Amino acid sequence: MEKKNIDWSNIGFGYIPTDKRFVSNYKNGAWDEGTLTSDATVTISECAGVLQYAQTCFEGMKAYTTEDGRIVTFRPDLNAARMVSSCERLEMPVFPEDRFVQAVVDTVKANEAYVPPYGSGATLYIRPYMFGSDAVIGVKPANEYQFRVFVTPVGPYFKGGVKPITIRVCDYDRAAPHGTGHIKAGLNYAMSLYAIMDAHRQGYDENMYLDAATRTKVEETGGANFLFVTKDNKVVTPKSNSILPSITRRSLLVVAKDYLGLDVEEREVYFDEVKDFAECGLCGTAAVISPVGKIVDHGNEICFPSGMTEMGPITKKLYETLTGIQMGRIEAPKGWIKVIE
Repeated sequence: MEKKNIDWSNIGFGYIPTDKRFVSNYKNGAWDEGTLTSDATVTISECAGVLQYAQTCFEGMKAYTTEDGRIVTFRPDLNAARMVSSCERLEMPVFPEDRFVQAVVDTVKANEAYVPPYGSGATLYIRPYMFGSDAVIGVKPANEYQFRVFVTPVGPYFKGGVKPITIRVCDYDRAAPHGTGHIKAGLNYAMSLYAIMDAHRQGYDENMYLDAATRTKVEETGGANFLFVTKDNKVVTPKSNSILPSITRRSLLVVAKDYLGLDVEEREVYFDEVKDFAECGLCGTAAVISPVGKIVDHGNEICFPSGMTEMGPITKKLYETLTGIQMGRIEAPKGWIKVIE
């Protein structure tokens, strides 16, 4: 298929409408078979559950053009499983995992002309999401829901190359110990918006959230998991019931252990330990790994030995290996790559 006339190397990380999106509706206790549509608008009641009580969840993933010209997605089965967890926690009907994956495949295939070419630095971002669509005025779950998938081509998350960022220890809490921090619900991101904008106004790129119960342990940022490297090259990530289980982080741990031969630990990480790490990064779908050069704790600076000019050596190897797997330059573990055929 002929590609759209887009300046792939210069698009930003934003929304560009594409030709088709997938829509399925839940009514009378069942999902319909769903369809691809060219209509990019959503029509719902003014009293819809999503508008009144934020009953919505979403996923984020990408499609890539590999070195040999195939179009692939990365571990969509894990996104499907994570959305099941989100739906169950929010009292929403589960969209079957196999249908989720098929909807992603169908939507990407229908928008093949928007998948950026290999080497452009751009990718196709995929956004599956679900929301309560019928009128709900009392505090209760909706009766009707809509599941949708749209795609949009995006440029690299960091224009001009990856540079280490500066983050602050945040005074706000991201999630309660037994709350919704472990699911990808819209409400988690809405409550983080003030904190991230406040960080930006103070000159920081991101927030480090500590655990709400004791404020002694590292949790995550508003939209990414932490990854640390010790001075003896051990990869360490925080473990908590209120952290979103990042698919990128889980994949990086496999890369660290099986591809790079590094020791890996997933455990509670106390903030007091952070000053002793050699490298720090934030991992997620958009950027894969964002290197952190400095953390500021109420005026006290923690500067990592990796510095403020480039990724640390281990972080860079992790980044290059995982992106190599995604782009087809490195052989992937079984089941990680879903080819769009």
